[in-house]
Amino acid sequence: MSEFRIKKRIKKLAVVGLLSYLMLLLVQCKNAYSGNVQLKNGDLLFVTAKESGLSGAINNVTQKQKTASFDHIGILEKEGSKMFVLHAAPKGGSQKQDLKDFIKDQKKEGQEVIIYRLKPEYQKTIPGAIKKVNSMLGKPYNFNYILDENSYYCSDFVERAFRAEKIFKLEPMTFIDPKTGKTNAFWEEFYTKKNLKVPEGEPGCNPNGLAGSDKLERLGNY
Repeated sequence: MSEFRIKKRIKKLAVVGLLSYLMLLLVQCKNAYSGNVQLKNGDLLFVTAKESGLSGAINNVTQKQKTASFDHIGILEKEGSKMFVLHAAPKGGSQKQDLKDFIKDQKKEGQEVIIYRLKPEYQKTIPGAIKKVNSMLGKPYNFNYILDENSYYCSDFVERAFRAEKIFKLEPMTFIDPKTGKTNAFWEEFYTKKNLKVPEGEPGCNPNGLAGSDKLERLGNY
């Protein structure tokens, strides 16, 4: 074989090798960032927090882990080939939303959806939880974030779903800014406008607290 043909063949092999490497890299990137998680009934969809406004204020006083920074949560329900998110949101209250629309709404706000799943030993609690959340649909959103039986906020909605099985627990709420040691200015103004006392120490829950449960495992982005 001539030297010219050898060089040509080597060059061709090098190009094929480079293309194969790039294709592998693309597949790996897709798996890492494009939602390769196979969703299951009862999966929990956590929405990443913004840095400002209500979202930032929630995260400011509740974030417990560097890997967990959330301001919203919903439960996935699969019905045949269709998938829905059951959640309590300011717009629409306690609702059952098509998964695609839910994801679209979060992306529109520049927020990501992270999937968590109950560990195997707790999977048996899901049918009861799905039944419970469906019974709560239609109730208004709880804009005061003080527990009551006639309205729900997002983590409250999810905690109630699993309450019978004690998957999550209510904890004393705090509105203290960890940087200053004083009540966060946003929440001070928030409750003043409502003529309410800041419910410091009252029982409640939040997305970051739920994400920190040792009964869950984090699967990745959707």
